[in-house]
Formats: sequence, C-alpha cells, structure tokens
Amino acid sequence: MPPARGFDAELAQLESLRDADPASTEAPLRKALTHRNNFIVAKAAKLAATHNHRTLTEALIAAFDRFLPDGAHDAGKLDPQCWAKNAIAEALAAFEHQEPELFLAGMKYIQLEGTWGGTTDTAGTLRGVCALALVQCRGLSNTQVLTHLTPLFADKQLPVRVNAARAVEQIGTDASALLLRLRAELASDEPELLGACYSGVLRLEGPSAIPWAARFLRPAEPDDTAAEAAFAIAETRTEAAATLLIATYKTTRDQDFRGALLAALALTRQETAIDFLFAQIADGNKTARKALENSAPSSATLERLRAVG
Repeated sequence: MPPARGFDAELAQLESLRDADPASTEAPLRKALTHRNNFIVAKAAKLAATHNHRTLTEALIAAFDRFLPDGAHDAGKLDPQCWAKNAIAEALAAFEHQEPELFLAGMKYIQLEGTWGGTTDTAGTLRGVCALALVQCRGLSNTQVLTHLTPLFADKQLPVRVNAARAVEQIGTDASALLLRLRAELASDEPELLGACYSGVLRLEGPSAIPWAARFLRPAEPDDTAAEAAFAIAETRTEAAATLLIATYKTTRDQDFRGALLAALALTRQETAIDFLFAQIADGNKTARKALENSAPSSATLERLRAVG
C-alpha cells in the first residue's frame, strides 16, 4: 500500500505542473524523465511538450534509449504498451527534432507483449509517430526519407501503413505522388490505406488527378474502397468532382454506395451538387437530407433545408 500511495503522490505532483509557470517546471520534469516507471516518464514527456521545454531534448532521448531492450531486460516489462517511448517520440516531433536516429529506430521497432493465447506487437503507434516525424528531419534528402518510409507499407498493422502514406504525402514531391499512385494501383489492402493514397495523390496533384481517382469508383462492384475514392474526390471541392459523383450515383444501384456518394456530394460544397441533393430530397430521399445535415452546411443551405421542411 505505501508504494501505491507514493506512486499516486508522484503522479499528482506531476499533474500539478500542468498549469504551473513553465519556468518552474523544467527541473522537476528533467528529474521525472529519469524515473524507472514508464507511466511517470510518459507523463513527464507530455508535459515537456506542453511547456515547450526544448532544453529537455537530450533528457528525452536518454529516457527513450533507457526503455529500449538491452538483452538484460524485457522491453514489455520496461515499457508496457510503449507508453514512455510513444510520449517521448511525440514530444520530440513537436519540438521538430532534427536528428533522425531516434525516429529511424522507432520506425523499425517491434515490441511483442504477452496476451491471452500469444503475443501482440504494441509498438505500432510508435512506428507511425516516428514515420511522420522523420519527414521534418531536414538533414535527410526527400529520396532518403522515402527510402525509409517505403517498407512501412508492408507493416502488419493498418494504422502504421496509413501513417506511412500520410508521411509520404507530406514530403510533397512528384516522387511522393508516384509512390502513392503505385500503392493504390496495387490495391490488396484495407480501404483506409487506399483512401489515404487516393487523397494524397489528389492533394499533391490537384483536380488533374480526378480522372485517375475515378477509376477506383468501380460502380459495377461498389465496396468500401470505392466509397473512399468518392470521398477523396469530394475533397477537391471542384465542379469536376460534383459532376463525376452525380454521374456515378446515376449508374449504380448499390444502396450503401449510393449513400456514400450522396455524403461525398454534400462535402464538395458545389452548387451543382447541392442542387442535385435538394432534387433528391424533393423525391423523398431521406439519405440525401441527412448527407447535407451532416456536412456542416452553409447558412444558405440550412435555410433551404428549413424551407423544404
């Protein structure tokens, strides 16, 4: 019982630093980062980021290294759920830390922890955080960053693959767009990842990529992947997007996909799309009305909705 009270007291003391004068928090946070408990260190790392204590960068790196396996310790017991490593990587990313070594190590790190009937890799979040952070390391060329990110497209965990796609997009080069196009063309993955690729290409290339993305709508065999393509196209908020989505709606009979298309049309904010949705509402289509209501509509659209009752 006394140890528990001591742990609670340490947590309470750390939490009290949240609203304290930042100048008074650096020393206690530096000390907390040397704590053996991963939860305490995670809290300290988050508060270091909150107070923008970039002077704690070296202390954060040292704490990260301490929670990596060294052959003598089980990493799952040192840092269960990677709480400390995750918080440290996030803090260093917030500081725009430029040295890539920690992020590269985090991108490759796997931590297997025992679960009922086997083991689970708990380092997926860490790999994703480090992938996104690596993009800001200006000492690496764009080609080098892409080279490090590409293997994550084969990661076993979907969130890591999605973050890899987002990181590739953030590089913002022609090569980034080509890599995302390639991954989308290969398909054979979850809709969320493919959707990140569609959206990434469209944000990088603009409306000129709409005809390419249109190929993934596949109205003859609609599925969640086709819906992701529809939403990605809608994000361009162009007349071309509205026209394409309306035409696709008219040629498909799958009700789930039609619902997704109506929601995507509402997100285009184009007058053509809004008029089409109101025509659907006039025909008694409740899904069209819901699509407009859920799209954070403009005051003018809200007024039209009230008028139709």
